[in-house]
Amino acid sequence: MSSTTVPASSGKIVLITGASSGIGAATARRLAADGHHVVLGARRVDRLKTLADEIHAAGGSADHQELDVTSLESVRAFVEAAHQRHDRIDVMVNNAGVMLLSLMEKTLVDEWNQMIDVNLRGTLHGIAAVLPIMRAQGAGHIVNISSTAGVRAEPTAAVYCATKFAVRALAESLRQEVGDVRVTTVSPGFTESELTQHGADEEMRAAAHAAAQQLGIPASAIAAAISYAIAQQDEVDVSEIVVRPTAQR
Repeated sequence: MSSTTVPASSGKIVLITGASSGIGAATARRLAADGHHVVLGARRVDRLKTLADEIHAAGGSADHQELDVTSLESVRAFVEAAHQRHDRIDVMVNNAGVMLLSLMEKTLVDEWNQMIDVNLRGTLHGIAAVLPIMRAQGAGHIVNISSTAGVRAEPTAAVYCATKFAVRALAESLRQEVGDVRVTTVSPGFTESELTQHGADEEMRAAAHAAAQQLGIPASAIAAAISYAIAQQDEVDVSEIVVRPTAQR
């Protein structure tokens, strides 16, 4: 773990899961540039340190800690350590995710379970860890990263879609349950990231990678949407944002 002293003039304390690459890393850069203090979490600590050093060099404020979102204990330790260091948590960005594409008939159950554990259970762990703190503060903001695959189901992505539909559903239910904590769902379309680099089905992985290369928008576009939602005044909840390439159907 590495930490820095948060300047008195800084903005919000923002925790980001899956911050070692892609949307998570882009969001950390954008929010740090906006004047917020970012707390970076992911399994690849070396990448987190490099990113934190980059943010510091640019005049921003960040610290980082190893995080496995599939473990409730790990998520609680990440959140509690940040709370102890900074005495509050203003925003939680539940970003960590995996996309492992295949036809259902191939029954790649281990990959199905991995997506459920990271995409859905990991989001639930993040909510469970920060919600009591935010309710006690009387304020807070939970940002959940879904996908356009959570808006429309697609072949070869059945389980991925199911997890992202579930993220949108639980976020909307949570929003209606709590009146003092804002809840935002951001659903990216094809975005430049490492999502398409993993999975046992090589044909599906290659097709997704080719589509992302052809259509993909920069991760900074998603970071800008998150920045917009966070910047609104406390009584304004930007409940859902869909951000996709103009050419994406």
